[in-house]
Amino acid sequence: MGNKTWLVKRIIWRMQALAEGDLSERARRRAAELANDADLRLIPPRSAHAKPAGPVSGAKLDGPDPRLPVPGQTLRRLYKGRVLHVRILPKGFEFEGAVYQSLSAVAKAITGSHTNGFLFFHLLGKGVRCAPGAGPVC
Repeated sequence: MGNKTWLVKRIIWRMQALAEGDLSERARRRAAELANDADLRLIPPRSAHAKPAGPVSGAKLDGPDPRLPVPGQTLRRLYKGRVLHVRILPKGFEFEGAVYQSLSAVAKAITGSHTNGFLFFHLLGKGVRCAPGAGPVC
């Protein structure tokens, strides 16, 4: 049913584009700019039958997460033309004067939608490792 709805919308859009004219060059450039700025999924979702390799979601680990830098350091991330600064606290994260319990909460405040905080800030594996060409500077 979803494909039919999408197809009908696509046909109607194409008919309107033929009658009224296609997208302006400015609109095309803006769409390309938004597409380039989008965070893409780099890891495919796990299958429904796969069992989690690590601890169960929500389980508390002893000590701080090894992917995080030490408290007092600042994560920097370029996002939509803005340089964002998030300070690591002993129990939380400070962004623009507000304190958040998780990096995902900070990422949600920034993007407006649920985003994995470690992926958003390019924190991979043990300690701070930046993705090539982008990521935090601590």
